[in-house]
Amino acid sequence: MKKTFILTVSTVALLLFAAPVHAESKAAMEDTKAPAKAAATLNAEDKAAAAKTDAKADAAEAVKADAPVDAKAATDAEAKPAEAAADAVATESVPAAEPAKVEEAKPAESHNGGHEKIHLTQVPWSFQGATGTFDRAAAQRGFQVYKQVCSACHSMSRLSYRNLKALGYNDAEVKAIAADATIQDGPNDEGEMFDRPGRPSDHFKAPFANDQAARYANGGALPPDFSLIVRARADGSNYVFNLLTGYTEAPADFKVSPGMHYNKVFPGHQIAMPAPLTAGAVTYDDGTDASVEQMAKDVTTFLSWASDPTMEIRKQTGLKVILFLVIFSVLMYLTKRKVWKDMH
Repeated sequence: MKKTFILTVSTVALLLFAAPVHAESKAAMEDTKAPAKAAATLNAEDKAAAAKTDAKADAAEAVKADAPVDAKAATDAEAKPAEAAADAVATESVPAAEPAKVEEAKPAESHNGGHEKIHLTQVPWSFQGATGTFDRAAAQRGFQVYKQVCSACHSMSRLSYRNLKALGYNDAEVKAIAADATIQDGPNDEGEMFDRPGRPSDHFKAPFANDQAARYANGGALPPDFSLIVRARADGSNYVFNLLTGYTEAPADFKVSPGMHYNKVFPGHQIAMPAPLTAGAVTYDDGTDASVEQMAKDVTTFLSWASDPTMEIRKQTGLKVILFLVIFSVLMYLTKRKVWKDMH
C-alpha cells in the first residue's frame, strides 16, 4: 500500500511539472517564429518598394533621352512589386519541402586518377584485427630491404636507430647499425662541422641534404619520406605491396612518357621510380628466398610498423579497457539490484 501511494504521488508530481514546461517550450517556439515572419514580411515590402523605384527611374531616364517608353514595359514594371509581394506571401505561407535524402556512395578502395577503380590484392597481414601483432622476423627482413635498397632515395626522418629495439634488435646490434651511418655534427671548438659515426639516438640518415638535391638526383621527382607512407595511403599496406609488385610491360595502346615507368597500380599508370625490387637483390640473413613478392611483403611489414609503432600497445590497452568496462558494468548492475531490491 505504501509503495503504491509513493508511485502515485510521483506520477502526479511529474505530470504537474511537465505540463508548464511543455507550455513554456511551445510559447518559446511561437516567439521564435514571430520575428522570422515579421522579417519575411518586411523583406517583401522592401523588395516591392525597390522594384517600383527602379521602374520609375527607368521611365524618367527614357523620357529625358527623348526615347518613347513602351507602355507594356511600364505596365510590367508596375506589376513587378505586386508579384514580388505575392511571391513573398506564398513563400511564407507554404512550408519549404525538406531536401531529399541522398545516400552517399561508398568510396572505392583505390582509384586511378579518380576515375578507374584499381583492384588491390588483399594480403593476410599478421597485424590485422583486434589482436594482430607485427611479425618481428618479417619486419627485420623488411628493414634489411629498406637499408640496402630503399634508403638510397627515401628518408625516414621520424625514426631513430634506437627505435629498432622494438623489432627485436639488442643494444649491440642497434649500435652497430647506427655506426654504419656517417652523421654530420658540430660545430666543434673551432667552429667547424665534422663527421662522426652514428649513435642510437640519431634519426635515420637522409640520403640527400635537402629536397632540391633529391629532385636534381631523381630527374625532378621528389622521393617521399617513408616514415608515414603506409598511413598516408588508403588501404596503405596493400597499396604499398601492390605498387612494389605492380611493374609490368605497358599495353600496346598505352604510351609511356620519357623517363616514366608503367605501373598498373599507380594513379595514371606512370611513375618516375623504376622497379626497385628484383629477385635476389637482397641476401637475407635467415636464408629466406628473396623473391620480389617476399621482399615486397617484408618491407611493407616494416613500413607498417614504422607508420604505427605503438599499434600493439594500443590494441592491448583497448582490450583491457573493454574487459574492465564489462566487469564494471556487471558489478554496477548487481549493486543496483542489491540497493533497490525492496522496489523490485
